[in-house]
Amino acid sequence: MTVSLAAGFFLGFSLILAIGAQNAFVLRQGLRREHVFVICLTCALSDAVLIAAGVAGFGSLAERLPWLETAMRIGGAGFLIWYGLRSLASAWRGGAVMDVGNGAGTGLRSALLTVLAFTWLNPHVYLDTVVLIGSISAQYERLPFAIGAMVSSFVFFFSLGYGAGLLAPLFARPAAWRVLDTLVGLTMLGIAVKLLVM
Repeated sequence: MTVSLAAGFFLGFSLILAIGAQNAFVLRQGLRREHVFVICLTCALSDAVLIAAGVAGFGSLAERLPWLETAMRIGGAGFLIWYGLRSLASAWRGGAVMDVGNGAGTGLRSALLTVLAFTWLNPHVYLDTVVLIGSISAQYERLPFAIGAMVSSFVFFFSLGYGAGLLAPLFARPAAWRVLDTLVGLTMLGIAVKLLVM
């Protein structure tokens, strides 16, 4: 059981460690100190649902519906292009500084809809959680493996969201926000291009 738990944890952690659209958004929210708990919880719970689906054997759904992957890739790419261009426009305009006040810069509804789109419109999330974790779980005790993978998501997202606050002094300067917005925008557009040429 311990081996399965650890295997699920380390596999799950390694899959979400790379910077992506979702992680970049969580980092940005953490830096702005806006709705951090809700955003991190939404990401972790979404992962938990997808991991449970994969371990339960729903990974074969994509094989039965071949159009699903294409539709998700195009939808996800469109959303990433929009958000990437928005971030680049923000970097171009400049003038942003970190709001350490009450977090009123972005409404909770808007932040939630954005993070849900980053999560559920990203085909890589399904490939990693449903297909890959689901198929590898067959080599272990499924329940502890799934729990380990789910715990890794909670640890990762809450560490990223709240750990971002350590960078707060750096992001008190507008130039740092311009760099971050540029990197986020380029990351989003790069992922979108990869989705479209898959």
